[in-house]
Amino acid sequence: MQLHHVRVHRSDENLARDGQLAWKIAEVAADPVEVADDVTEMVVNRVIDNAAVAAASLTRRPVVAARSQALSHPVSVGGDGATVFGADVARRSSPEWAAWANGVAVRELDYHDTFLAAEYSHPGDNIPPIVAVAQHLAAARGLTGRELVRGIATGYEIQVDLVKAISLHQHKIDHVAHLGPSAAAGIGTLLGLDAETIFQAVGQALHTTTATRQSRKGEISTWKAHAPAFAGKMAVEAVDRAMRGETSPTPIYEGEDGVIAWLLDGPDAAYDVPLPERGEAKRAILDTYTKEHSAEYQAQAWIDLARKLHHEHPELVADPSRIASVVIHTSHHTHNVIGSGANDPQKYDPAASRETLDHSIPYIFAVAFLDGTWHHVDSYTPERAGRSETVALWRNVTTVEDEEWTRRYHSLDIAEKAFGGRVVLTLTDGTTIVDEIAVADAHPLGARPFGREQYVEKFRALAADVLEAAEIERFLDVAQRLPHLTPDELGQLTIIAAPGVLTSVPTPHGIF
Repeated sequence: MQLHHVRVHRSDENLARDGQLAWKIAEVAADPVEVADDVTEMVVNRVIDNAAVAAASLTRRPVVAARSQALSHPVSVGGDGATVFGADVARRSSPEWAAWANGVAVRELDYHDTFLAAEYSHPGDNIPPIVAVAQHLAAARGLTGRELVRGIATGYEIQVDLVKAISLHQHKIDHVAHLGPSAAAGIGTLLGLDAETIFQAVGQALHTTTATRQSRKGEISTWKAHAPAFAGKMAVEAVDRAMRGETSPTPIYEGEDGVIAWLLDGPDAAYDVPLPERGEAKRAILDTYTKEHSAEYQAQAWIDLARKLHHEHPELVADPSRIASVVIHTSHHTHNVIGSGANDPQKYDPAASRETLDHSIPYIFAVAFLDGTWHHVDSYTPERAGRSETVALWRNVTTVEDEEWTRRYHSLDIAEKAFGGRVVLTLTDGTTIVDEIAVADAHPLGARPFGREQYVEKFRALAADVLEAAEIERFLDVAQRLPHLTPDELGQLTIIAAPGVLTSVPTPHGIF
């Protein structure tokens, strides 16, 4: 890997194009290096993972709204259009709107892959816009599964590399600001574009996708799922604009009125961004990890530990009033974003939105401890949240930051990087129960790491109620042949709802 040093430059310094981060990203995207076999296998896994969580969300209101918006837009004249999750293969939309609808479906349940370092991310958010463009232009450009795999590998690479180096949340900028550039770069690789075109697309994608983190603060709204889909949609439009020869703000990262100077660490900021050397394989997807449970990633290990304690202490499950307090010692991020350190009263409110509850570690730990399991629907229902014994325990759960767990959270050594911590249950008789966990069971270093079998099992479980059995098998066959798909077959890389599923929920109407 090469470390690209990034700092703010005055306009009169005339920072050369080849010294700009957006150009370095473009060079990585334009590099025709082949994708390694293990990376290809993981790309297939994540395509299956995305489809699984999208299937489970097909009838949820934000997904229905986004799908109805997309299907209101006809196929643009430049290609054959892209498929929309749930709809028939023949019912296509313009690629930017398909990216929008599918992006919302993938993110809605907060149930797909993650990478955490200086910033937070769900790298699987790159897949919907890259697939949409591939489907739209497959026939026109002769795109195959090979090109799609290469594009997805680039999207993951750029997002992970940016996340390792540049913190957005520290300045209350939403993490999707790294997604616009990574998706644009991935589309550039997919289409075999030159570095100049990708450079302009990356700049435009970043410029249009910087927003505040209020979408993940307080009473969290349905925009939480739409924000990454918007970034993917903007990436498609940015590439289209760049391909037409139009330019973007430059230097977008380093300029004296650019993103770093005014939205991030200011005019004295400096970062070292790791990027592959020319000819070096893009392997960052292998550093990422998926979710076994539908909740914010920092909650994954805590659900596993709560389940363990549930089985070890049935006497406390039977009478949770014996627990005086639960204190979770964890990283800065877990404490301040999904813990009591966020100072969000909504995180303790039984009437809070599902989006808020999946970002409340006090709620999640209490329910997982009492139930000994976690379900993407049942664990969030108003009835479940409102149980008196749950509310009583929930409000006795607090978090505190532990410096060592914060250090491990930020470590770039994958072997010691951790997203858990230590929990102390103090009982009413004064005795304590102490336990800890470093990573989730499904993490590559966890107790039960996910492999192809687990990704397929997750898809089958989440799709069972909304897809017919034959459709489940059809999709799994297509997805697992991804590297070898022909242009005609790329359009089959979607899921079609069983008869009556989509019509079982009302379709909202707006302007379109």
